[in-house]
Amino acid sequence: MTDTGTVTHERRIDRYPLKRRVLEVAEVEHITPRMVRVHLEGPDFEGLRSDNFADHVKLWFPTDDGEHVLPIVEDDRCLNFREPGAIYRDYTIRAIDHEQQRVSIDFVVHDHGPAGRWVADARPGQKLGVLGPRGTVSMTGEYDYHVLVADETALPAAARYIEELPSHAKVLAFFEVVDAAEEQKIRAPEDSQITWFHRGRAEAGSTEFLLEALRDLEFPAGDGFVWAAGEADMLKPIRRLLKERGFVRNRTYAVDGYWRRGTSNLDHHKADDDD
Repeated sequence: MTDTGTVTHERRIDRYPLKRRVLEVAEVEHITPRMVRVHLEGPDFEGLRSDNFADHVKLWFPTDDGEHVLPIVEDDRCLNFREPGAIYRDYTIRAIDHEQQRVSIDFVVHDHGPAGRWVADARPGQKLGVLGPRGTVSMTGEYDYHVLVADETALPAAARYIEELPSHAKVLAFFEVVDAAEEQKIRAPEDSQITWFHRGRAEAGSTEFLLEALRDLEFPAGDGFVWAAGEADMLKPIRRLLKERGFVRNRTYAVDGYWRRGTSNLDHHKADDDD
């Protein structure tokens, strides 16, 4: 159970001006057999911000036939979300390098969606529309420990979270992937315990590995923060468990539904409001 009696945390939202960008693939890096990191660069990078691990952009993809609708922005809003042929998906920013003017995005390769199919054949020189980030969410104050729970769709954000912590931070992380080949190397503080679960042939979003890990976890003493993300319905019992353990939404825990089985292009902010 988290101790909230001595430390006050607040959720802070900062908004960025909305800008339309077209960036070019500079490098394609295979992190695991199913995870590909695409590094994007270009003159439109100027002014791109990403201050926190969960910041996300909308990437605009070409169709399988090569047609490519790109975002149109006027007066700080996008005008063509509903234009026929517009294909966009939300992706968190894995890393941003202002000196090199490069932003990096991790993709899960699969054949049941435009993004997964695109990245399977991604190569330098290809272009993507990039919209956002629209803003950033941060928590005030320091925590005594950090607990992260994620499937592979949320792994890029979770890994960035861990890598941006100070070297003295205490981390307990639980990640679900298909198999051992999908485990990634993460630059973690020395006092970190990362546990990997392999679902094998089970359908993504159908297991209870992450829920059981939290149920069995003896939370450290002190003031902690828990971030859980992945399939939206799988997260419902995790949200309830955290409330039962005394964690407070938007102060000592956050749950983020990145996707839902049977739903395409899920708005994960609305999914977080599900009961």
